[in-house]
Amino acid sequence: MGSVQKDRGIRIAIDRGGTFTDCVGNFNGKDIVIKLLSEDPANYNDAPLEGIRRIMSHFLEREIPRGEPLDTTKIDSIRMGTTVATNALLERKGEKMALVVTKGFKDCLVIGNQSRPKIFDLAIHKPEVLYSTVVEIDERVTLEDYAEDPERRATKSEVKGGTAEAADPSNELVMGLSGEAVRILQRPQRETIRSQLQEVHDSGIKSIAVCFMHGYTFPDHERMVGEVAREIGFEHVSLSHELMPMIKLVSRATSVCADAYLTPAIKKYIAGFQSGFEGGLGTKSVHDQKGDRGARCEFMQSDGGLVDVEKFSGLKAILSGPAGGVVGYAITSYDENTKIPVIGFDMGGTSTDVSRYGEGRYDHTFETTTAGVTIQSPQLDINTVAAGGGSMLFFRNGLFVVGPESAGAHPGPACYRKGGPATVTDANLFLGRLLPEFFPKIFGKNEDEGLDVEASKAKLQELADQIHRETGKKMDVDEVAYGFLAVANEAMTRPIRSITEAKGHDSSKHRLATFGGAGGQHAVAIAEALGIKQILIHRYSSVLSAYGMALADVVDERQEPDSTVWKGQGEEVEELKRKMDQLKNKSRQALKDQGFDENEIVFEEYLNMRYRGTESALMIIKPGKDDADGNEWDFGKAFVKHHRYEFGFTLDDRDIIVDDVRVRGIGKSFRYDEKTVDEQLKTVQRQDVKAEKKHSEAKVYFEGGRLDTPIYKLSDLAVGDVIKGPAMLADGTQTIVVTPRSTALVLETHVIIDIQKDGGDKESQKPSGEREVDPIVLSIFGHRFMAIAEQMGRALQKTSVSTNVKERLDFSCAIFDATGGLVANAPHLPVHLGSMSTCVRRQAEIWKGKLKKGDVIISNHPSYGGTHLPDVTLLMPAFNEAGDKILFYAASRAHHADIGGITAGSMPPHSRELYQEGASIKSEKLVSEGKFNEERVIELFYKEPAQYPGCSGTRCLADNINDLRAQVSANQKGISLIEGLIGEYGEDTVQFYMVAIQNNAELQVRNLLKTVSKRFEGKELSATDFMDDGSPIRLKITIDAEKGEAVFDFEGTGPEVYGNINAPEAVSYSAIIYTLRCMISEDIPLNQGCLKPITVKIPPKSLLSPSDNAAVVGGNVLTSQRVTDVIFKAFQACAASQGDCNNLTFGFGGNVTGQEEVKGFGYYETIAGGSGAGPDWEGTDGVHTHMTNTRITDSEVFERRYPVILREFSIRTGSGGKGQHRGGDGVIRDIEFRIPVQVSILSERRVYRPYGMAGGEDAECGLNLWVRKVKKASWESSLRRLNGDSKEDEKEEEADYEERYINLGAKNTAPMKAGDRVIICTPGGGGWGKPGDESAARKKADPMHSWKKGSHGAREDMALQV
Repeated sequence: MGSVQKDRGIRIAIDRGGTFTDCVGNFNGKDIVIKLLSEDPANYNDAPLEGIRRIMSHFLEREIPRGEPLDTTKIDSIRMGTTVATNALLERKGEKMALVVTKGFKDCLVIGNQSRPKIFDLAIHKPEVLYSTVVEIDERVTLEDYAEDPERRATKSEVKGGTAEAADPSNELVMGLSGEAVRILQRPQRETIRSQLQEVHDSGIKSIAVCFMHGYTFPDHERMVGEVAREIGFEHVSLSHELMPMIKLVSRATSVCADAYLTPAIKKYIAGFQSGFEGGLGTKSVHDQKGDRGARCEFMQSDGGLVDVEKFSGLKAILSGPAGGVVGYAITSYDENTKIPVIGFDMGGTSTDVSRYGEGRYDHTFETTTAGVTIQSPQLDINTVAAGGGSMLFFRNGLFVVGPESAGAHPGPACYRKGGPATVTDANLFLGRLLPEFFPKIFGKNEDEGLDVEASKAKLQELADQIHRETGKKMDVDEVAYGFLAVANEAMTRPIRSITEAKGHDSSKHRLATFGGAGGQHAVAIAEALGIKQILIHRYSSVLSAYGMALADVVDERQEPDSTVWKGQGEEVEELKRKMDQLKNKSRQALKDQGFDENEIVFEEYLNMRYRGTESALMIIKPGKDDADGNEWDFGKAFVKHHRYEFGFTLDDRDIIVDDVRVRGIGKSFRYDEKTVDEQLKTVQRQDVKAEKKHSEAKVYFEGGRLDTPIYKLSDLAVGDVIKGPAMLADGTQTIVVTPRSTALVLETHVIIDIQKDGGDKESQKPSGEREVDPIVLSIFGHRFMAIAEQMGRALQKTSVSTNVKERLDFSCAIFDATGGLVANAPHLPVHLGSMSTCVRRQAEIWKGKLKKGDVIISNHPSYGGTHLPDVTLLMPAFNEAGDKILFYAASRAHHADIGGITAGSMPPHSRELYQEGASIKSEKLVSEGKFNEERVIELFYKEPAQYPGCSGTRCLADNINDLRAQVSANQKGISLIEGLIGEYGEDTVQFYMVAIQNNAELQVRNLLKTVSKRFEGKELSATDFMDDGSPIRLKITIDAEKGEAVFDFEGTGPEVYGNINAPEAVSYSAIIYTLRCMISEDIPLNQGCLKPITVKIPPKSLLSPSDNAAVVGGNVLTSQRVTDVIFKAFQACAASQGDCNNLTFGFGGNVTGQEEVKGFGYYETIAGGSGAGPDWEGTDGVHTHMTNTRITDSEVFERRYPVILREFSIRTGSGGKGQHRGGDGVIRDIEFRIPVQVSILSERRVYRPYGMAGGEDAECGLNLWVRKVKKASWESSLRRLNGDSKEDEKEEEADYEERYINLGAKNTAPMKAGDRVIICTPGGGGWGKPGDESAARKKADPMHSWKKGSHGAREDMALQV
């Protein structure tokens, strides 16, 4: 350690978890490990203090009485990880605080990114905001230039932000921290701020969070508010630019709120903790007391680095505990020489967390969600993939289901003797994989009994009886318990695989490091499923988080925004070097203040880089001497290499932009001096374990039955002992299962398990005719098919280029059987749900017998199963080994931002014919035996659409080509994964379960229809609603209660329209699948089976069955919502939601026939509204509903990319329908344009209001306004001009203008000038029940509320599919 103190006392590391607090003490080379309950008020107030007391009593060899202040002179250092912040967040018990934000954005956190967390929940629950009140400050800045500018203008200003000149009102243009020119539109008034904040302070709020638009680059206004707040006497002030100066208003505002909410809670906890010591804690006390009395005290931060107790803050504390575990396995399991990456698998009682360590550094993510709060701050990429040992077991709808509900600590699993449910722990215990004699006897009335095996057996027997009742299949309890473990392992493997593969890594090339109480029972099965050959279990694996704290380094993170275009050399690079050096100096000083010498400080230097026009930035570490051909500052080359590795492509014709400069200063403290695993493996003398070391024997269940299995105590085994499976290794804190196909080896620091390669196919090769469905295998296949569709989606998102696909996730991937029937779909958007199958079926018929391996078909035509033209579908066949029979298809559908037509963005509000909407492709071969036909793409997308009058070809051809290539690679991914599945299980088995999973979905829809028919016995289910042009959509549903079948008859729906709200038949199928899934309200496989019991009758020539060349662009985004409304109305399920997507497009440019090509851009967004209320829920404000769920571009990114000023984005209060349960409110989105652009709006519900239900009132309609400057006309000037007065034209210049609000109607396009605004007021949702009746709304608890959502969780939230 540094110069401040040398070796002088006890070193203590503590992890205060949810259930247990683990403590590791070290003194003069000797270790002690103590585990105690985190909450035990009868015996002690604070678990960490109690742990320190016990450790000190042990080493000082005298019992220190409880309550006596602990002597810090005997302590070298205390290092701690704590769940205080996480618990305050989960239970919403932080400090009361206020958010201070730019005027117009008071609701920015209520709206968030506008997507709903669970796609099929009609009762939408968005996370509650943390603040108690909001203050809007009248201040505003924007960026002068915009990234999509075809001219690439870059404005410069001599005035720098933060200087006295910047405060001079005459300087409207200043340079921001990021090197971008900032225009000051409105300066805040100090006295106004003072009176606004004083009011907040007087109301009793003492903590505030400040976040202004573009505060990351121009923090002057935030600083002013901070100064005033401190003068008034606020106890805690968080400023967004100080915490995390990164672009994105919503993420920064949430982070700054979390900090203001949690830091006071942490400070309170630390003050209480410090009061237990005689002498101070932390660097300051060590300095103040000349190194004599104080003890160092550091807390673990979410990024895996320690920080002095004085600097520990709420924002950095959220993953404090789990971070220690990652550091622990990273330091003890990774070898710098062999460089084998490690996957960390931490399975506890309440959750199972997964992370990865490779390339000798931690994987960080900069935006994560915990307890519904999205934090922007460097955090270790830790992902909760399942509940832990407490995951509950269910048999639902013919499938084995594990979690996500957890039994928690109370009542806990059935075997805890508190009447709990069947859980994973019970299955392990019953099968002999958990040993009661090694488990502490803390159960029962007097807390002196062991685990209750009989209670586990009884609960599992209930499940076996239920399975027999519902399926007729008799399974013994062993098979049932083992089946649940197999399904639990499959459910955990899915996210682990995607975490590694989403970053371009291969999971089979890793080791698995398992820790936490329950990890050892599942490690072998998880490793086998991932193709991992070796498992590492550290001797302290059950307290690895605490052990990790002892090994961690002190870290100081610094970051600054930037906007440099990377040139590789010259002035730009020198400027970046200067920035980096400034950050390093600040960091160096901070670490020296904490007692580190110069030679103990090292730096990791990063640039956050991306290609122009994309949002996927990569944090690039400074290349090592070996990597960069001697040029250590060749970040550009490193970025290109990393981009190719992670995304599979590079964009050589695009600029590389530097978004941020980051420095991670590391103070190297304690060294880990044990030999690495690989060094030990080289020298270890192996010997078979001696028979007399066997502690006992038990009958343990493995695949196929129970085997006599020896049990060994870990403490009895010597280094070099080899234990062949089956065997059980145990001590008081963990049980390790060694399966028959694996071998354990004991090293000094670890137990290593080696797994032999599995031989033979699973699920015996019975011919399909005589086999029956095994519910366990069916459940596993349900996961595997879904995983394939998800991994295709991941491949598409990774390799795509356009914002629409990469950021807004406007795509879907699916696999289909040989006839085109849907097997599994990873639905990102409900409107794609059932509609792709129609397309695949049609193409399969057209190309029957003509396709070869490696062929890809492209189609987007509405008559061929398309939805609207921008949604382009690619499908690819998978053949059997002989190559003469198609087994199934992989397909992907993506929304291309532009494919030509009469307006930019290809969503024209006034299209009358299909050709006006862009390229239409009925059926073409895009790839022939692996060769991509780019010339044909140029013809189809660019040349052909421009041949029609007034139409242009695509305005972003390069993006189209790149995205099509990404779709091809997604399909290839799907094919190779299915081939892998066939290799594992055999062709017959895969085909058999492909049919079985469709039958399972069919059965569940039949059951739903039977239940519904009972509810409406004898009543007719029918409904009518109208499009804004008066076209009726009529539906009558007839249910056959005996068979569980239904006819959906749209007879009476209006005729085809000479406009664009015609909806292809495929759209109605999507709406039906979506509504049925919402009403089943349980996870079911979404596939062709859902539609088998449904007969759909669509009247020919109606707007739901349009002719070949009818315009359809509004059908997909507007009519689909109305069809959904009509179905829910018929079932009386809920009031209407906004029933609209509010499609707004703007831009300029194109290659219209007969005109010169103009380089330009197109932008497209859909805008949220209110959701409808229901029998036991209130509507939700500002959220996307039903057939869409795309995110909105963050306000700061929006202004950085486009020539706009977002004047307001807020909730439209009072627009939801009144009722017993109120409908959700719509939003107001007010955009000012800074250059002339063509603006188009395509919307509905501007005439007919969203309906209320059961006595609830209708919601308000939407309204689209154009705010334009119009010249005031006077009859005198008109007369003079008529008389030929030439001076009249000169006066024209001085004419008086007035601002007018012009209603655009539901569908319109207008050429807007600089300074014009468009204001979109979106509809609310209908109310439910009579206004004034007592509310019956109830909140469902989300079992995944507390899960850690690292990069995978964020991605899954985007995919919105649990």
